[in-house]
Amino acid sequence: MSLRVLNPNAEVLNKSAALHMNINAAKGLQDVLKSNLGPKGTIKMLVGGAGDIKLTKDGNTLLKEMQIQNPTAIMIARTAVAQDDISGDGTTSTVIFIGELMKQSEHYIDEGMHPRVLVDGFEIAKRTTLQFLEKFKTPVVMGNEPDKEILKMVARTTIRTKLYESLADQLTDIVVNAVLCVRKPEEAIDLFMVEIMHMRHKFDVDTRLVEGLVLDHGSRHPDMKRRAENCFMFTCNVSLEYEKSEINAGFFYSNAEQREAMVAAERRSVDERVKRIIELKEKVCAGTDKNFVVINQKGIDPPSLDILARAGIIALRRAKRRNMERLVLACGGEAVNSVDDLTPDCLGWAGLVYEHVLGEEKYTFVENVKNPHSCTILIKGPNDHTIAQIKDAVRDGLRAVKNTIEDESVVLGAGAFEIAARQHLINEVKKTVQGRAQLGVQAFADALLVVPKTLAENSGLDTQDVIITLTGEHDKGLIVGLNQHTGEPIDPQMEGIFDNYSVKRQIINSGPVITSQLLLVDEVIRAGRNMRKPT
Repeated sequence: MSLRVLNPNAEVLNKSAALHMNINAAKGLQDVLKSNLGPKGTIKMLVGGAGDIKLTKDGNTLLKEMQIQNPTAIMIARTAVAQDDISGDGTTSTVIFIGELMKQSEHYIDEGMHPRVLVDGFEIAKRTTLQFLEKFKTPVVMGNEPDKEILKMVARTTIRTKLYESLADQLTDIVVNAVLCVRKPEEAIDLFMVEIMHMRHKFDVDTRLVEGLVLDHGSRHPDMKRRAENCFMFTCNVSLEYEKSEINAGFFYSNAEQREAMVAAERRSVDERVKRIIELKEKVCAGTDKNFVVINQKGIDPPSLDILARAGIIALRRAKRRNMERLVLACGGEAVNSVDDLTPDCLGWAGLVYEHVLGEEKYTFVENVKNPHSCTILIKGPNDHTIAQIKDAVRDGLRAVKNTIEDESVVLGAGAFEIAARQHLINEVKKTVQGRAQLGVQAFADALLVVPKTLAENSGLDTQDVIITLTGEHDKGLIVGLNQHTGEPIDPQMEGIFDNYSVKRQIINSGPVITSQLLLVDEVIRAGRNMRKPT
């Protein structure tokens, strides 16, 4: 009432109305994303204002691209997107888990229960579920030579939720090999060293891993070779073009000879640099069939290109800074910032360098490198939708493999963890909780079942049947998940269905926190200057 006096134009939602607005927003967002979960999930089509179309199953892409109006739904979407930024997966699961917690709470609140009691129960349940996760996870020893099979299983579980099976299985090998390529012992994995390039060319199954680098431009001189084998790679950041002086000055000359002398003097410093590069080439390539490739971060002007082409050198200019780092890691050698004191030690090596022309675009491939610590995933597809879908899947796959190596543990998938955690909460934890907070634990336990329920629903199975069968098996002491094809219980370990430990931990951490905050909202006040109604 007091607010009404202060600002008569403000919109106020009181206790039950505010709570129901929050609950309905969470349920609404859950209903949108629910059908995406798991390998059998459906695809959403997003149409932009300009008529551009995006097809995706990736929860993160959906939440970023969708225009959400409701403030509560925006808050939940931000939590889920933060989940993706931290651990690379689990956006859809976070949203449906929060939605289900709100839905379970609604039953109790409608019966007159205070939200604070439920929140206390959630807190107990969250703490014990995280402790249970620590016991439930499967440790994986990584060491210097990680177990490729485990990494493939984790990547396959992630990628199959985004793409169809045969392509997902092909990408699994690519993603695992890419991460192992850039991994260095005792150092954090830098996924930026995996370049993701795309070409609108051929089919999605032609996507491959290039152990080397693919640059999105070619040489700029018609006389340079388009294909070279056994190449010394010279990576540099040196300006090989004439630069105007910063100070404007006027020169007067009385005859043509003086003008010629001045032009020669202007070019001299650039030509000196080019000459030093050619001298290095002569030193390492003389009398052999080896080639010499210069990749420069700065520009190379036409006269310099011409001199290099006459010397039989392939030169590429204006390479991206990121690619300079990757080149050194892929080919060896070091990036040079000055052409003084050049030695053969600063050169890298590549067995094959060739140019591929696709319509207007040129691509340069650097392959057959000796000991790569950087690589390129070359995504191919007939259209932009396919390429965008594969890109999202590859990004999630790379993060999943990285998480597994860093966590040194995995969690059984196919809904096995959720059902085991629920049975633990109901059979053991609930008995130890005093008073009405038990109902909060019960609500949390029932909300965990949303993952296996949704997996069953998306596979066209009967959810009640599936849940009863799976909980029955868990009561016998067996840890089982859901077979999406038949609806029968399966052992996820035998089928190779594993989830990331860090993703699961993040979902259990963030879900109840957001739900608790939303449940404790008892008044929504929408006020501000833009609220003034036109008079």
